[in-house]
Amino acid sequence: MAGGHKPRSGSIAYYPRVRAKKQNASFSTYPVIDAENAKPITFFGYKAGMLQVFGKNANEKSPGFGQETSIPATVLECPPIKIIGTRVYGKATYGIKVLGEATIEKPEKNLRKTLKAFKKKGKKAKEKEAKGNTHYTTFEDLEKLKEKVLKVTLLAEMQPSATGIGKKKADLSEINLQGSIENQFAFAKEKVGKEIRVADVFEALNLIDVKAVTKGRGIEGPVKRFGVKIHRPKAKKHRIVGSISPWHPATVMWTVARPGQMGYHTRTEFNKKILFIDNNNAINPKSGFLNYGTVRSDYVIVIGSLPGPAKRLVALRPAIRSYAKKERFTDLKLPIATEEVAQ
Repeated sequence: MAGGHKPRSGSIAYYPRVRAKKQNASFSTYPVIDAENAKPITFFGYKAGMLQVFGKNANEKSPGFGQETSIPATVLECPPIKIIGTRVYGKATYGIKVLGEATIEKPEKNLRKTLKAFKKKGKKAKEKEAKGNTHYTTFEDLEKLKEKVLKVTLLAEMQPSATGIGKKKADLSEINLQGSIENQFAFAKEKVGKEIRVADVFEALNLIDVKAVTKGRGIEGPVKRFGVKIHRPKAKKHRIVGSISPWHPATVMWTVARPGQMGYHTRTEFNKKILFIDNNNAINPKSGFLNYGTVRSDYVIVIGSLPGPAKRLVALRPAIRSYAKKERFTDLKLPIATEEVAQ
């Protein structure tokens, strides 16, 4: 009787397998696309669900060449992001440090729920905070530090109230800028207090990287966590590892499958292609997306699946490992829309 071979299901590349420190993921590295002109290089969206996009197979060596095929894709709702401030970084003993930041004076109600700095304080508390504050609070003061600045970022307020998930409390993050320091300052000064849209950052058919926190599954055993084989019926225990370690040396190696946290890990996926960027309400199913609701603002459709459950915030950036590859599909169209995207 031929025996099957099944490699371990769980990759040992991710250790320790612990819960993510924060639910909203963000990138720490970015590709250099344009070293002169200033432009946002990251954006955020809420995962709505999946659907099928139809297109013609463009692979000449495929048996289905030229035939219409369905493509699994994910819908990300990307409401406009409001810029509430600017932060500048300079050289530190190790790495970089914050030199100062400037924010808007009157935040909206949904933002005040998130930021402790905007909560009402007494006069004594404000005076005490002002004496010990070494950061600059106006944009003019930040411009005086241009010679020391290494990069400028935008303090961004995601607006989930513009989506259909039912959340009002704002999510906060930083948006990195590309270009020279002079142009970064000019761009930041222009955009503070205004909104940027996903179409200002990405275009259709671009390759992007996505980062999000996966769906949490709690504490799981080695069978589900690593694909360990279940023992025979006569065994005393079935869903365990037969031997976790030798007597000599008397230690359990880190490569041995053990029970523990499964899911709710921060994961990055590379080279995802954007198919559509639009704000057409026709994308919604009749009853809305499962566990999400209806898409009300701008959305992005990306080939394949993305990490995380519905309503999870997903970070987007231009592909850092992008490479030239042939188009797999042409004449793309949505099943519920009549417009086609020309390749």
